Amino acid sequence: MPEQVMNPKEHTPKPSVDERIDERAERVKQATSQAVASTREKVDRAAERVEQGLHHATDKTASAAHRTVDKAAEVGEQGRAAYEHTRERADEFLEQAREYVREKPMQSIAIALGAGWLLGRILRR
Repeated sequence: MPEQVMNPKEHTPKPSVDERIDERAERVKQATSQAVASTREKVDRAAERVEQGLHHATDKTASAAHRTVDKAAEVGEQGRAAYEHTRERADEFLEQAREYVREKPMQSIAIALGAGWLLGRILRR
């Protein structure tokens, strides 16, 4: 055990240099441990906030992707419906043309000849 020196003004033993070094080293260790613990807590809180932000962003992105897929399916269905409607109208028109040709074959031939002649004149230019 290190020897203690008496303080001349007081009658209490003065801590030796070794004891003071050890005491101050212990204080530095405690302060360091507290600083590290505080920093660790702050880093953990920041990491939790980042994680929550990333989860929120991921959820929003997934939601937007779902809405996009749903909208694409809706637009695709509208396109199919428009195609079917157009196709039905074309079939109706073709059936009307066939019916007209059956009912009025001579007029149909005259119209076809006139349309052919006119188309030939237009394409020749």
